[in-house]
Amino acid sequence: MTDKDMFDETFPQDKQIGGSHYKNFPIQPYEFISKNNLTFFQGCVIKYVCRYLHKNGEEDLDKIIHYCQLEKLKMKDTNGKRNQKKHFGRKPFF
Repeated sequence: MTDKDMFDETFPQDKQIGGSHYKNFPIQPYEFISKNNLTFFQGCVIKYVCRYLHKNGEEDLDKIIHYCQLEKLKMKDTNGKRNQKKHFGRKPFF
């Protein structure tokens, strides 16, 4: 093992497996996602927005749309559950 290899495991943020489409960004998508406490679907949108010009083009744009649709569905489900809790938590007026 060389000295450089010793540090590969110490700094995993400096390593990318499967391409180099994120390596040139001043802020890595995972770092932005983590520091902003984004949801899974929001994080996927960020990831694909960052890489679509450098990797899969239109396919990645389709993935962005798909994850936005999933996020909207999750929001509707979450809001529906909140409304149910509010409704069932109330005491009857009579």
